[in-house]
Amino acid sequence: MSRLLRRAWRVVALPLISIVLSVIVGSLVIILSEWLVGGELQPGLAFEAYAALISGSVGTFNSVVNTLVAATPLLLGGLSVGLAFKAGLFNIGAQGQFLIGALFAVIVGVWMRESPPLLGIPLSIAAGMVGGALWGFIPGLLKATSGAHEVVTTIMLNFVAIATLAAMVSGPLDVPGSPSPITLNVGNAALPVVLGRNGHLGLLYAPIMAALYGWMLYRTTLGFEIRTAGANPDAARYAGMSPRRLIVLTMSLAGMLAGMAGATELLGATKHMTASYGTTVGFDAIAVALLGRTSPIGIILAALLFGAMRSGAAAMQIQAGVPAELVGVLQATILFFLVASPVIQRVFRLRGAKAGLDEAATITKTYGGEAPPVR
Repeated sequence: MSRLLRRAWRVVALPLISIVLSVIVGSLVIILSEWLVGGELQPGLAFEAYAALISGSVGTFNSVVNTLVAATPLLLGGLSVGLAFKAGLFNIGAQGQFLIGALFAVIVGVWMRESPPLLGIPLSIAAGMVGGALWGFIPGLLKATSGAHEVVTTIMLNFVAIATLAAMVSGPLDVPGSPSPITLNVGNAALPVVLGRNGHLGLLYAPIMAALYGWMLYRTTLGFEIRTAGANPDAARYAGMSPRRLIVLTMSLAGMLAGMAGATELLGATKHMTASYGTTVGFDAIAVALLGRTSPIGIILAALLFGAMRSGAAAMQIQAGVPAELVGVLQATILFFLVASPVIQRVFRLRGAKAGLDEAATITKTYGGEAPPVR
């Protein structure tokens, strides 16, 4: 039992410490901001803010549903980034894939807005998955054929996705006579409510996708090849695996998951799109994947945490007077401490915790070193 507890601690130590440190940093931000603006120190304001945040996220049945709704696209996005991490790739393009998935979903959804839901819903979701897969396939192909770094190409494609979305909504998808560019409502293609007032169907199939993610990675030949290529590309090559094929396939699958996240958010939450359709799900998914250590259960828990922050932010601002933007500070500091894992390990003397930090190392190598050659 003691050995099992030690192994469990090694897995959860860094994420837990990162969360605690981010809460401390957030408290300092709250206290110092109030002191600079109001001229007095109010340490109790931090406790009041966090109490409101918790109450707003899990205090009532409806708030729990809102947390689950907010966590759903984060879960799918986290799976996207996590899958790429497993192959040693940094899919920073999840944001662009998310947006293109939402765009493809709204195009098909508006087109089938009066069709039977049993036809319009699956086709709209499938369209989003195809759009995301296409946006992931492009950097994967460039990486495999020319060695172009996926960080550079996916960042550029994020901007292309934003511009493409704005052009489509302002042009062919715009409702004539509307005061600002906006698409029609997706109508019958919207995801049905299955829980509470707004708990849509995505709450059911997102965990299923997490289970499939785990099954594929740890129970299939493809998953073994992806993990092997990510851990040791040379060994994978000598074993007869094709790094080029795995890069293209992994990025396409990662894009498909991010596109599904975009389609789910569009069809389940907003149900229409504006030219400035903006959400940071794709970027937040990076922190979700890191915090969850790329494991399906870990990503689910991390998505729930970030979803709770999102859903409780408004209550924190209303009840405690603390800006909702503090949630962004908390999420950013969690990511900071996760990436700074070597320092955290030394400070807190986390022996044996290094084994599960390959995802953070991927970011460090991606930004600090050269891309490995593709043969």
